[in-house]
Amino acid sequence: MIGGIRWGAAASVIAVAVSAMPAQAQRVRSVSVYATAPNDPAAVLVKAKGDGVADDSAAIQSAIDVAAAKPGGGIVFLPSGRHRITRTIYIWPGVRLFGVGRTRPVFVLAPNTPGFQQGVGSMVFFTGNQPNGAAPGAGGVPLRGKVPVPPPTSVPFNPDIADANSGTFYSALANVDFEIGAGNPAATAVRQHTAQHSYLAHIDFHLGSGLAGIYQVGNLGMNLRFHGGRYGILAEKTSPAWQYTLLDSSFDGQRDAAIREHEAGLTLVNTVIRNTPVGIDIDRGYGDWLWGKDVRFENVSRAGVVISNEGNAYTQIGFDNALASGTPVFASFRDSGKTVAGSGPNYRVKEFTYGLTLAGLNQPGRYETRIAAAALPKLPARRDPAIRAFPAVTSWTSVRDLGVKGDNATDDTAALQKAIDTHRVLYFPAGFYRVTDTLKLRADSVLIGLHPSLTQIVLAEDSPAYRGVGPARALIESAKGGDALVSGLGLFTGGQNPRATALLWRAGAKSLVDDVKFQGGHGTNLADGSRFDPYNANHTADADPKKRWDGQYSSLWVTDGGGGTFNGLWTPNTYAHAGLYVSDTDTPGFVYEMSAEHHVRAEIVLDRVRNWEFLAPQTEEEAGESRNTVALEVRNSRDILFANFHGYRVTRSLQPAPAAVKLTNSTNIRFRNVHVNAESGFSTCDANGCGTYLRASKYPYSNAIVDVTRGGEVREREFAVLDITDAPAPAATPSLAPVTRLADGFGALGGGAVDGSGKLYFIDRSFQRIHGWSEKEGLTIAADAPLDAVNLAVDRSGHLLVLSSMGPAATVYSIDPAKPAEVHLIEPTEAREGQGAQVALPGSFWNNGEFRDQYDAKTDHFTTLAEMFARDMAVAKPREYVSPDGSLRLPAFRVWQQGPSDHLGWRFSDTLDTYGWVTGKTGERIHLANGSENRTYTGLLGAGGAVTALKPFAPRGGESVAVGPDGRVYIANGDVFVYAADGTELGRITVPERPLQLVFGGTDGKTLLILAHHGLYSARP
Repeated sequence: MIGGIRWGAAASVIAVAVSAMPAQAQRVRSVSVYATAPNDPAAVLVKAKGDGVADDSAAIQSAIDVAAAKPGGGIVFLPSGRHRITRTIYIWPGVRLFGVGRTRPVFVLAPNTPGFQQGVGSMVFFTGNQPNGAAPGAGGVPLRGKVPVPPPTSVPFNPDIADANSGTFYSALANVDFEIGAGNPAATAVRQHTAQHSYLAHIDFHLGSGLAGIYQVGNLGMNLRFHGGRYGILAEKTSPAWQYTLLDSSFDGQRDAAIREHEAGLTLVNTVIRNTPVGIDIDRGYGDWLWGKDVRFENVSRAGVVISNEGNAYTQIGFDNALASGTPVFASFRDSGKTVAGSGPNYRVKEFTYGLTLAGLNQPGRYETRIAAAALPKLPARRDPAIRAFPAVTSWTSVRDLGVKGDNATDDTAALQKAIDTHRVLYFPAGFYRVTDTLKLRADSVLIGLHPSLTQIVLAEDSPAYRGVGPARALIESAKGGDALVSGLGLFTGGQNPRATALLWRAGAKSLVDDVKFQGGHGTNLADGSRFDPYNANHTADADPKKRWDGQYSSLWVTDGGGGTFNGLWTPNTYAHAGLYVSDTDTPGFVYEMSAEHHVRAEIVLDRVRNWEFLAPQTEEEAGESRNTVALEVRNSRDILFANFHGYRVTRSLQPAPAAVKLTNSTNIRFRNVHVNAESGFSTCDANGCGTYLRASKYPYSNAIVDVTRGGEVREREFAVLDITDAPAPAATPSLAPVTRLADGFGALGGGAVDGSGKLYFIDRSFQRIHGWSEKEGLTIAADAPLDAVNLAVDRSGHLLVLSSMGPAATVYSIDPAKPAEVHLIEPTEAREGQGAQVALPGSFWNNGEFRDQYDAKTDHFTTLAEMFARDMAVAKPREYVSPDGSLRLPAFRVWQQGPSDHLGWRFSDTLDTYGWVTGKTGERIHLANGSENRTYTGLLGAGGAVTALKPFAPRGGESVAVGPDGRVYIANGDVFVYAADGTELGRITVPERPLQLVFGGTDGKTLLILAHHGLYSARP
């Protein structure tokens, strides 16, 4: 469990008879991992009855409120007892609640508790705002207007409560059990839709009549045991759209399935599923990035896993060393009805994969199912926990009792070093421990905190030992080859210590680094509770010129034979060279749910490394600091696994980047379940109301992988299987047509459209320039005004209708290419049926809706992506922009603004986000791509830009779609994939760089013009 004691032999369960419970509720008793409360003066103690009869809701909520009133959150201790609750308990951002005492406290929902009979009701609810409508930060920043999309699962419903979200950090619940009585079919124990450094741990869910133990997951779960209920976990995509990792947990006796989910990025390690019809049930119409390591299926009668959404890039399923008994079907495919049978009564699945499978570099993927399984005479014993046991709380010595101040003023270096030298297990109460030199650990040192935001070891700015040019100098340094443990601490090296590395790790294979936040970037709270901001006014550097981005060594440096387990780490320090740097080691390393973000050059770097596994690593690149950042850089390494990797660039990104992963001189690098994207969610309120929205960026990584040594790349950004080895590369598929480079050297192209003569106009947004190209004139400049043009179309008179992101709701204007200085603004008007007018629509959409609960308890149905897309596309826009000659209409799509209203605000809409528009007349059938499904659709164009009668056309739906004069359909998705009019794939056209927009033009209209970020190409199919 993050930030607290672990389980092991001392925490083995004890069978007891509980005569007061009904027979189905009799069970093994959990063991409290906090048998005594840690000595922390800042913690808030709940004062409640705990007799199972009195209503303890108000007392528990009151203690949480007191903790949340402190800047940055707080720590709450709940004593042993049976705590009956009658309404939802809210855990505000930054609050961690720990059960303490000889027995675990229990949240009890008595039989037939009002409010838990219909829909979905949450006993405990992790939120995205504090009391009084305040978001976490410097004293609490009031939310604007109503809370966007308040979840309907609170009892009673409270519209002022925001769901936990991508900005909800540090919240946690541990060592507290749940018990749901009869007559509560809508009850769920926890709603946990959180982001980094949040977790659930050491919890037994006795679900009885309830719907699920957890509804909506986030970040981490550890040592969770689910007994009964309809489901153990019922989940959709996490609120940040990142992975969810579940370690050392078990499910037993669920009525329908142990886990029902979709798009949760589910990563399972050492998890047991038994006595249930289905192990993992992926919802109809959805996929997931599902990876399981050492998963056991025991008496799972219908299927270990039910796979939906076959033939879709977002369906990526994998298991490593799964064991099964009494599970006749290992995998079942919902859509096709196919099954993958088990290998007898007892069997081992060495590896199972399904999804887009790549034969090598420079190859498109194919959908494959692979399994390597063998029968066993019996199942072996369950493996050791992934996360080792912590020492009992009785052995913890508080550093405050040893003279350490933690007051953010005293230099605690000498006192802390003495404490480390003389005590094996040290507890750090909440506080800021200022130091000026390295803290050197013993081989067996254990350092424990309970809140890495409120418990920080801070290196004083401009400390003399860290000045100038020289080798790295650690804030904390482990002993070589030891089994040290560091958990629950924040490490901050400041911005003016150029030789600093926060944690230099040489410990061995049994060591553990857990729940550690490397402060200095996003989510950093200072001692006064204010939120640290690493930016100047325009996000190009720190506000203090003495603090240099990329001016320190890596935050976490594992080297010199170091290894071990690294769990639940967040490393976004923009001042550091990388979040994680591993070098010169073949000691095994296991990385679970690491978030490495916001660095200038690379997030995770490996150099001369072997035998490491990364499960659910997530990287994020910000618009200011990470314009050229590589997510993973692997050099001179081998025998590495990356599974459920999420390489993400924010929607605010301002320029393209070549590839998420860069490989040099490396082999046997296994990639399983790769998800490279650039969409982002945000909440906003305006005249149209409040909402939480997901928008796609034009600037995800252009490719997933580039291999410098082999001279190859991977353009598929969503795939299930790829092995980089020294085996000869397979022959490339011949291109259907040769491609000619017409021009290059651009920054970021898009917005292409042709006039009546076949001349192409397009935008290079990086330089705010509108170009023209024709066979006769070649490349020309049509307009050069600094008006931030984004997309355009050409009307019948040859004038350009241009959409700019300037203005609070964007701006549309018209120019004559012959007189570009004359700019004519176009105001939106009420939409009307145009006589023969062309209608311009985005060529690609991103419709997901993941921030609003999609589960309908009445119908037991999740709204699918296809259903959401059809619903949204059928809505006509009430206003439109009309070209001066009346021949072209642009429906006025809603524009969202993120950030301030001046030039720093980012604006998003379907018309701004797409690489280009498609045009058609009302009643015509057009082709559109939905990026959230990676699928191309056809539909009928109606009034106001509505598109109805949607039907899937092709299983690829990338950046754009164009229909040729021959009726063939061309889709840009890594290369140009060509389909017959009936949807039959004919082949692909290979382009030197990733194609983004496709337009047919030229004097005969038969030239395929291909816009990439940096080049313009053509082909004659």
